[in-house]
Amino acid sequence: MTVVPDLERIRGVKAAPWAEYYTSGHRTCQGCDSAIGIRYIAKAIGPRSIVTGSTGCMYVANTSYYCTPWVVPWMHTQLGSSGSAALGNSAGIKAQMRKGKIKEEAINIVSICGDGGGADMGLSAISATLTWPEYNCLILMYDNESYANTDIQVSGTTPYGAATTFSPTGGKVVPILHRRWKKNMPGMIAAGHPDCRYVATACTAYPIDLMNKVRRALSIGGPTFINTLNPCPKGWDFDPKFSREIGELACKTGMWQLYEIVDGKLTFSPPTAAIARKQQKRLPVRDYLKRQGRFHHFTDKEYDYVQKRIDEIWDSQKWSIPGVLPFYVDPSEIGK
Repeated sequence: MTVVPDLERIRGVKAAPWAEYYTSGHRTCQGCDSAIGIRYIAKAIGPRSIVTGSTGCMYVANTSYYCTPWVVPWMHTQLGSSGSAALGNSAGIKAQMRKGKIKEEAINIVSICGDGGGADMGLSAISATLTWPEYNCLILMYDNESYANTDIQVSGTTPYGAATTFSPTGGKVVPILHRRWKKNMPGMIAAGHPDCRYVATACTAYPIDLMNKVRRALSIGGPTFINTLNPCPKGWDFDPKFSREIGELACKTGMWQLYEIVDGKLTFSPPTAAIARKQQKRLPVRDYLKRQGRFHHFTDKEYDYVQKRIDEIWDSQKWSIPGVLPFYVDPSEIGK
């Protein structure tokens, strides 16, 4: 029997854990939002944890000269194996407890991957892991919307029109090379894995919300999934001091939605809840996009297109749940 941890909800900044389990010594870029987010995650999970990291910028930056900033056990895994690492570690710990080789206690298994290693290469392994309800583990995908480890190439979650090394811009004939809409990873996971008890989104701009979602994911039992948005100063081309502000704008413009799905029930988190309830007006997407150099080539035409797509997510019947499930059935068509 898997021992599930009892992790208390953090009620405000002053109640956040003081102990650090992701410390100095890493070599991330200045203002790296992914590293800031991992620091919060490490605080939330505590010392009785095992963390794995698939290849990505958070692997390279965290293993310099045979050193690591992780205080808890940490191991590197291959690029597409975040799901396999989570499941394997959970199964191994469970077997050791069953055989009496280690005592039965709650040990948090957290597997961290980037959008390249999660939404693209590791999707099948993550999907397979979420079908094994007897193993308690969390797969957390930090989303900086590119293959940031290998020089900022397009990933499945790169937003429409963004300039990357694989989608250069500025041509007279083809001014925008990247025309795909961002992959809806958490919505896809939630819709395709109805037995997965917990799927959530988060953003480092709201650290208490992030830490509480990590704790809830680990406490609910079974494999769970969290997708965080992590602005990348280098890849997105903005001043590092604005990392938190960029993340906040993503949420307030409605381009990134904060929510959690617990046993099939969806709940929006602030500030997304305020937008969904019409208590707060969405900011124009231009306020978010203009702050990033990767959209420097946008004209009014591109800004209007992105705004139209976001408006469809929130204001039309094309999305049954804003930002989560893009399905709509005309009631008159049911039963035909």
